[in-house]
Amino acid sequence: MDRQILTQEEINALLKGDEGDSSQLTPMQTDALGEIGNISYGTASTALSELLNKRVIIDTPTVILSTQKALKEQHPVPYVLVEVDYKKGLTGSNVLILKVSDALVIADLMMGKDGSNPKQTLEQLELSAVGESMNQMVGNAATSLSTLFRQRIDVDPPRIKVVDLASDSESIIRDVDLDNQIVVVSFKLQIDGLVDSELMLVISYDLAIELADKLIEETQVATTLVTESVAPVVEEVPARVNSVETPEFQQPIPPQPSQPVMEPVTNTQPVNTAPTPAPVNYSYNRTEVRSPVMVQPAQFGPIGNGKTGKETGNIGLILDVPLQVTVELGGTRMKIKDILDLGIGSIIELDKLAGDPVDVYVNGKMIAKGEVVVIDENFGIKITDIISPLERANTLQ
Repeated sequence: MDRQILTQEEINALLKGDEGDSSQLTPMQTDALGEIGNISYGTASTALSELLNKRVIIDTPTVILSTQKALKEQHPVPYVLVEVDYKKGLTGSNVLILKVSDALVIADLMMGKDGSNPKQTLEQLELSAVGESMNQMVGNAATSLSTLFRQRIDVDPPRIKVVDLASDSESIIRDVDLDNQIVVVSFKLQIDGLVDSELMLVISYDLAIELADKLIEETQVATTLVTESVAPVVEEVPARVNSVETPEFQQPIPPQPSQPVMEPVTNTQPVNTAPTPAPVNYSYNRTEVRSPVMVQPAQFGPIGNGKTGKETGNIGLILDVPLQVTVELGGTRMKIKDILDLGIGSIIELDKLAGDPVDVYVNGKMIAKGEVVVIDENFGIKITDIISPLERANTLQ
């Protein structure tokens, strides 16, 4: 009997085994995380392409469940870590990990070079350039998540550092023990023949579950809405047929036992001026004559600039609200190298020709175009064109 009683150590081992099995990803959650990575960092690759002026591909995500300790043992070389903390919409943090050699190529391209002969060490200037590129990527990824989950998601500015995973005893993700479960999403990273490597996204287990469940819930809601929107269409068909029936123009004839199917009544007798009421017992076999249905295409008036009384009835309530009015003379894109070379007397060429109208913005929305004038030693704007509501609507993305 004594051999059948479990010791305390065996009980603890069983409990630990149960706890370990609970931290697992279902196939649906794994697919959801892969799709999230594909959408968010696929968009981020576009931002990186524009920064580097090179074709960048970030795709083919693979999702695995691991621990920080195991990840350190599998990658015993220095890496560049980009820590990202969510401050709104999501709780937790994740870490982007890329090789130092890949970061050196990115830094070389960010400084206006061709990336074929990068430096061998990451100094502060190169690290800042890589940090700016990662900041753009993370910002675009957060925007994609906001669109995907239909809620605002904000992140803090990412922190970047070089870490030797083999010798560093700290956790990759702060506040997560080395033996705790993490989710690693690995991407294929390619930069126009210069880089063919791997980019890893390390997510805490709790945040990974939150992301996966959000996407699964959004997918289920979308499926339900599609099903509900399609169902009423089938039910409306008989109602539309009945709406064009005009049984009052035809005199119903009761069916005979030997004639179960009635033939249409021919015009062989004078038509009575008063309609004959239909017999109650035979109303279901009446012959119906349908009047022709007139079908005309719908016509809509153009969108104009006019204002209706409903639109301006309460305008007086907001007349004292201050608005930010700005005038944009022009703009341009510059590389970090060119910005660092700026000094007193440098000239920046804008993307507008001399004499072109300037754009007038109110709270970030363009409402007019105008010309620059001088009024008593102050610059001013003479409005030459007001942007109509239709033109503003056509510029929406």
